[in-house]
Amino acid sequence: MSKNKKPLNIGVLVSGNGSNLQAIINSIEKKALNASIRVVISNNPNAYAIERAKKYSIPNKVVEDGRYSERKEYDTVIAEVLLKEDVELVVLAGFMRVLSPEFIRRFPMRIMNIHPAILPSFPGLHVQKKAIDYGVRFSGCTVHFVDEGVDTGPIIIQAVVPVHTNDTEEELSKRILEQEHRIYPEAIRLFAEGRLTVSGRRVIISDCVNTRGVLVNPPITI
Repeated sequence: MSKNKKPLNIGVLVSGNGSNLQAIINSIEKKALNASIRVVISNNPNAYAIERAKKYSIPNKVVEDGRYSERKEYDTVIAEVLLKEDVELVVLAGFMRVLSPEFIRRFPMRIMNIHPAILPSFPGLHVQKKAIDYGVRFSGCTVHFVDEGVDTGPIIIQAVVPVHTNDTEEELSKRILEQEHRIYPEAIRLFAEGRLTVSGRRVIISDCVNTRGVLVNPPITI
């Protein structure tokens, strides 16, 4: 992927509130992200994310699950919409469907997802509760490319938050979501700038500044 001043065409798939969609819109509005949202697609006609798209005059489409008996058939429909809009990167922002292998093969290493845990720990659903129940000291969120597994694709960027002793699932989820809103636009920006190269399981980021920071939870006091 070479650097290009042309805005990156993205398509966003959503099922719910769409707060990550809003974070992406905000980054574009602030000129921090050189991208154009060509279409927002939802499987849920009641998703508030669709209202967010309408507010910014972003083309949007609802493709309901119940109209299609097979996952492959559903995915073919949304893939055709994305291709028609010349989408270069597919962004999953709380899209509560598992994509078919056929769909993923049409957009190889051009689908991103955000997951509210530090992968490969705690894939799947209800991961904040799993983190608390397991007793981990840190959790967070991960942006990764999508492959044919569930939350198994190459990792692009992660953010870490401490898990407090008295955390509830809701409190931890809120802190993680704040970081999701930071790292998802950043991952898209890196893609748009042509700075991501996938080598096996690793995503190599060009011109990346390494840090030597260390996190400890609970803090060491001696």
